[in-house]
Amino acid sequence: MTKNPEPEHREHFTDEELAFLRYARYGELPERVLPTDLVELVETEPPEGLPETIDDPRLWGEAGRL
Repeated sequence: MTKNPEPEHREHFTDEELAFLRYARYGELPERVLPTDLVELVETEPPEGLPETIDDPRLWGEAGRL
């Protein structure tokens, strides 16, 4: 394998130029979510009584009949 003797040319942008490029690519950012608007999640156990097999027609009424 031979290496390229010339180093890659990289452009250096100012913060303002980078901000404009981000805006041009992604558009305007959504409004910031305030801490008072956040919701605390509580993990729960899965509900009991679910059928063990989903293809048992007796458990699904008329929808399971062929």
